[in-house]
Amino acid sequence: MKVAINAWFINRINTGSGQYLRYLVPALAKLDPALEIVLVAPDFALENAPTDWGDSVTVHPVPLKPGNWGKLRFEQSLFPKTAKAIGADVAHVPYWGSALSPRVPTVVTVHDIIPRVLPEYHGSPAVRLYTSLVSAAAANADLILADSDASRNDILAHLHIPPEKVRTVHLAPAPQYQPAETWAEIDAVTEKYNLPEVFALYMGGFDVRKNLRALLHAWTFVATGLGEDVKLVLAGNLPAADTDFFPDPLKLARELGIEQFIVTPGWIDEADKPALYSAARLFVYPSRYEGFGLPVLEAMACGTPVVTTNVSSLPELTGADAFQVDPDDTKHMAAPIISLTIQEDTHNDMANRAYRRAQEFSWQITARKTLQAYRDVAH
Repeated sequence: MKVAINAWFINRINTGSGQYLRYLVPALAKLDPALEIVLVAPDFALENAPTDWGDSVTVHPVPLKPGNWGKLRFEQSLFPKTAKAIGADVAHVPYWGSALSPRVPTVVTVHDIIPRVLPEYHGSPAVRLYTSLVSAAAANADLILADSDASRNDILAHLHIPPEKVRTVHLAPAPQYQPAETWAEIDAVTEKYNLPEVFALYMGGFDVRKNLRALLHAWTFVATGLGEDVKLVLAGNLPAADTDFFPDPLKLARELGIEQFIVTPGWIDEADKPALYSAARLFVYPSRYEGFGLPVLEAMACGTPVVTTNVSSLPELTGADAFQVDPDDTKHMAAPIISLTIQEDTHNDMANRAYRRAQEFSWQITARKTLQAYRDVAH
């Protein structure tokens, strides 16, 4: 079987869609060496793209200029035409951007439908038009893969797709997300980013649905209970300006009088993330909505206890092996942070449970279910 995969994100390893492509394709190639995989990518994206895909994977460049119109042309015309021209049995679009008129049997992975679910993310008229287009296009695909049951339910409710055409296939942490093997690894990342000795870690973006406002309000209770004994590390590039969509966490921290407890190391190199998770006393992820919530599983795979919320896909990922709180209950959010910091038995128990839970997710499982989707659609 030959499958053509839309590789628009081939050089964007720091995006969710780029990571999905990066880890799914090698897992597919290893699972079934007879599977012929063709990555159809715009030529301008190949300069900084990975090349170690495996012997059964080829890259098919398509001449194209970058930009929004180029992306639309690639999705709606060039990719489906190329899939047909190379004799693909199946086309796979690994993000919400399939063609309105597919040329071959098509699988599309819809990681989430945030622009349809959350009013703050509806965007400009152009964005809303694009959302309408890809919503209609998804209905014309042969099969939709959702990252979680929660995301699948949203797709059924908002895109009005028949249930038999939407399948849940969970994602997984990348293989490198493992507990640090030596203290030297933790010391190195701590020194590189000038981190405190004991800290709770947040990493995962600063847009409004990430709910940093609630976390910072919760930290007023943590600070009252623990003072300088634990700091909150907000990893990643902070918003350039304070807006409703990207609220500045440092501005709010100053208003709440907790700025001295906040550490902002800036951008974290991808290679340093496993050690950073391992160095943290706990990981806190107060998001209001996630199609999957990969940072939670990454932290758990590194043996780091997690405090997260009880909404969207997050309970589905963690089960009972992480603390789940109401995203608006800031006092309740503070309680497990304090507990995991000062109670060694609780910390060790939740760390072990988190690690075991994360082992239930793997790219081998994701690849096996995706390959089955290809076979079902091809036949």
